[in-house]
Amino acid sequence: MKAIFITFNQAYYDAIISIMDRNEIKGYTYWEDVQGRGSKTGKPHYGTHAWPTKNSAIFTAVEDEKVAGFLDLLHKLDLQTEAQGLRAFAWNIEQLI
Repeated sequence: MKAIFITFNQAYYDAIISIMDRNEIKGYTYWEDVQGRGSKTGKPHYGTHAWPTKNSAIFTAVEDEKVAGFLDLLHKLDLQTEAQGLRAFAWNIEQLI
């Protein structure tokens, strides 16, 4: 299993959930409002008057055989509108209950 943490512009929420549904990735934790700065541009996403863009995050555990395809679909989504911002990070899960 891999842990996957996805941070994204809130506009991507429905598309990400659709990708998860199509790939039978069921369990996740969702944070509606997260703040940060873009890793490529450093552009802030603070949800304020000066920096109104808002981000969200999803954390999920994915079976090893689904990880590459899932990350590929997320990457393709990001490439469609790169200015929105989407990042995904994967790491090994050592134990799970």
